[in-house]
Amino acid sequence: MKKEAIDLIIEKNPKLAKSRAKLEAMTAGSFCLHRSWGFGKIREYDVASGKLIIEFDGDKTEHPMDPAFCVERLEILPASNILVRARNEPAIIEELVKKRPADLVVEILHHAPDRTMSAIELENLLTRLLGERFKKWWSGAKKHLAKDARVSVPARKSAPFSLREEPVKPEQQILEEYYVTKQPKKKILLAEKLYSISNSVEEIEKDLPRIFDDLTTTIKEARQLTTADRLHGVWVRNDLARHLHAEVDKLEPTSESIILGCAELSQLAEQLPSNFQRRFLDVVTRVYPDSWQEVVINLLRNSAGKFTSECISFLVDKECSDQVADCFRRWLNEQTLKTSVLLWIIRNRHSRKFAKLVDGMISPRLLAAIFYAIDNEALQNTSNRRIVLADALSDDPDLIADLLADANDETARDLAQTLLLNQGFEDLTKKSLLARFIRLFPKIQTLVAGDATTRQAESLFVSQESLDNRKKEYENLVQVRIPENKIAIQTARELGDLRENAEYKMARQEQDTLLARKSLLESEMSRSRTTDFSEAQMDNVGVGSVVELFNKKSDRTHRYAILGAWDSNPEKGILSYKTPLGQQLLGKKVGDAVRTEIEGSVEEWTLRKIERWVDQKK
Repeated sequence: MKKEAIDLIIEKNPKLAKSRAKLEAMTAGSFCLHRSWGFGKIREYDVASGKLIIEFDGDKTEHPMDPAFCVERLEILPASNILVRARNEPAIIEELVKKRPADLVVEILHHAPDRTMSAIELENLLTRLLGERFKKWWSGAKKHLAKDARVSVPARKSAPFSLREEPVKPEQQILEEYYVTKQPKKKILLAEKLYSISNSVEEIEKDLPRIFDDLTTTIKEARQLTTADRLHGVWVRNDLARHLHAEVDKLEPTSESIILGCAELSQLAEQLPSNFQRRFLDVVTRVYPDSWQEVVINLLRNSAGKFTSECISFLVDKECSDQVADCFRRWLNEQTLKTSVLLWIIRNRHSRKFAKLVDGMISPRLLAAIFYAIDNEALQNTSNRRIVLADALSDDPDLIADLLADANDETARDLAQTLLLNQGFEDLTKKSLLARFIRLFPKIQTLVAGDATTRQAESLFVSQESLDNRKKEYENLVQVRIPENKIAIQTARELGDLRENAEYKMARQEQDTLLARKSLLESEMSRSRTTDFSEAQMDNVGVGSVVELFNKKSDRTHRYAILGAWDSNPEKGILSYKTPLGQQLLGKKVGDAVRTEIEGSVEEWTLRKIERWVDQKK
């Protein structure tokens, strides 16, 4: 803005005198940053209105803004700001983004106050610069920064990024952090990182003895370390020790002693860093020379994530493919295939390397096992966490076709119905998967979808009181009984071999009963139509009628109210219209005769009188 305009603004609002420098920077063509509206450009100062005209990114509307307001809310960006440079020098900045991420951060820090920025400030600025690309870009950029001698990368989120006065090698930075930290696990991670980034041992050779001694003491004495942390530390220490020409096998504790002292090897393997899992399996072969195949197969059976693939590859490399294939078939027959192994099988079903393992596994039985595993995980899932196996089945358009290649119509129908009852899929996903079944087996359209449509089409007339009771039962089922059953199943699983586990079988049977009841209640309540029975007529029987019947066999007169589908109470003279007698009476008039047969017992009834339930209640 011109001097005359600024003088006039300050004359009207003397408090702005201290902000003269900022007002002077508000010139046409200057770039700015608003707290809410983001990046913008000052187009001009309109003297007539006394307003700055600003255009913000993503909004081509020109906003008139009071300079007094802008002093507090608007940051005028210098030409060196990276956002301004991205506008004025797009090709240069884009090259830094794509090819030299560390240089881009150095440029930003170079123009920051004290050449320092907090992690939040830096990330916010980069988010404005990169938009949707930021998250992936920043993940890669931090790896470059960790090796850049010019930048001090914070160990904690609360610490700042800064430019060093003199470049420091990454090894020196890690050493400084190692000597300062008091956390045992962090010491192990830093020692590993130090060893991995050093181009030559000579760069850290003078520090090796001290780190070696400190790490050995930490592994032995630090109570905070888990068994997995301690084993990880032993391997890092051993790598360093080899360069000191120490006899690794005589260093205590050894990896063998830690493994022998561990009661749960599966849990230990799961907690190890993934890049040490192969090393763990190698040690297992030395610790258990006569039974290592059995140990590794047991680890495979209870494995998860990347460790599943590591176990299988390890066994195949050790020429144990036949044993793995036999285990896969046995676990499938026993219905004990875990999610991680199921995922590995379906993802490697076309692999040449593992063809021997998956041969014969891609079958309807495997699909049944997949459905079982998904349903079981859904029942135990207490959060909104995605079910990976369900996503894999949905995302792979050819998987169902491959699994059903040898199925007949009956098998396909049973599996389709299992899908419809499965708790692990959303309704839209079920419909999408069912469509794949129908493309392969068109008869399923009538066997499954047709039956469901028929059930949905038939309305159930119910009283409000009976519907409320059904809702209470449903809530208790979903909120209490099914969650309790989940816990019972999990507890029973921990007791051991599922084939001989009576508690587990009972819990699973109860689960089937609870889920069947839940499905029935959902179906019935969705078809229910409440009525107060006021529409019942006097000339013929309907829902809401009170009838007087003569039973020829007993030579007695009976009086019944024909009410809603869930209202039956024979002791009080109330029958549901869905009972055999209720169905026979609907639409009948006085004088008509009806006949019922229940479990071989034939009864003949004559209708003598029709009244209305609502009239009886008045």
